Amino acid sequence: MQVRMKVTMSGTRNGQDWPPRGELVDLPEAEADDMVRAGLAEMPDEADESEAPQVEEATAPKAETSTPSRRKPQSK
Repeated sequence: MQVRMKVTMSGTRNGQDWPPRGELVDLPEAEADDMVRAGLAEMPDEADESEAPQVEEATAPKAETSTPSRRKPQSK
């Protein structure tokens, strides 16, 4: 059963690199179903052929800055 990869996976399957995101791969039916349910792949007819794979962009959260303590020093 052919499915279209929704992600780029590292590593290999049966000694072959996984195809890049957007490419088709032929898998046994049970494995293909598992990957579709996990959101890693989709059925080719579900994908819009005219649309290029979406690019995910990650943005770093704003860095937290520390502020000086407002407590008064304790006298001994």
